[in-house]
Amino acid sequence: MTLDLSPWQQRAYAQAIVALEAGRLPHALLIGGPAGLGKRELAQRLARRLMCSSAQGDQACGQCRDCSLIAAGTHPDLIEETFEVNEKTKELRREILIAQIRRLTEKLVLTPQIAAAQVALIHPAEAMNRSAFNALLKTLEEPPQGRHLILISDQPQRLPATIRSRCQWLRLDVSSREEALAWLVGKGWDQRTATEALDAAQGNPGLALQYLTDNGMTLRRAVAKELAALAEKRESAMVVASAWSEDRPAQRLRFSGELLRDHLAARNGAARPDTLTQAGFRSTADALALAAWFDASVRTLNGLDGPMRNDLQIAELLMQWQRLG
Repeated sequence: MTLDLSPWQQRAYAQAIVALEAGRLPHALLIGGPAGLGKRELAQRLARRLMCSSAQGDQACGQCRDCSLIAAGTHPDLIEETFEVNEKTKELRREILIAQIRRLTEKLVLTPQIAAAQVALIHPAEAMNRSAFNALLKTLEEPPQGRHLILISDQPQRLPATIRSRCQWLRLDVSSREEALAWLVGKGWDQRTATEALDAAQGNPGLALQYLTDNGMTLRRAVAKELAALAEKRESAMVVASAWSEDRPAQRLRFSGELLRDHLAARNGAARPDTLTQAGFRSTADALALAAWFDASVRTLNGLDGPMRNDLQIAELLMQWQRLG
């Protein structure tokens, strides 16, 4: 039995180990599913098992040279590609470039330096640009023996069909509500707090745990109150936009969209908390106009740190919100 994994991670890990022990583990895995469920942790656990020289059953031993090097982050046969720092802006890029994939494939054609297997992780896989996807295809089509490629994706549907068709999908799914609540309570949260966070996270227990551990629920409630105050003209869009742009703007925009989604769902009779109405938002605005505002919030989120200043983008969005009435 795997330790310290959530129930949904354990189920996916067990599926991979069964395939490994039967000699049916493919050279390319696509670990996909909603954000927050621990896909990267699962991939790393599987990589340790594949590379361990003294594995015991489904577990890496944790003691051999391979395990020690992996723990130290210095194993030459474990390759990981993710967002790199842009040397010009000193900020993380938003895509994985062809140069990174070429570097990875050059390493994979070499004989493993220490371990019996080489493992490469790419995350988030959907962030590869078109050239990077094309560069990866040859490795997927003609994989060297003893090499394992693990793609990790929150949005596997965004991967080209040519990539998806060459990988076996290991899916992490949101667990039942009962299992999710039991897991959160087992992490030390009381039932009421866990339930509130799970509702906010649309039943995703990993995301709910993030909300609980990084003060996310407090921020979410603050966003709800600010949206209500803006709708009632008790706050200035420019003032709120300035505050949002300086403190977790992406998270605040995500919460604003989620709150509106919950509000619209409540209007339609869905069993979700109508947080905006509870916060004082007047629910008389046209549903189609609200849906259009939701789309605008997504565009603003995607445009953060682009050519237009964040505070100005957010201010325009919040002024639109005020005009909804």
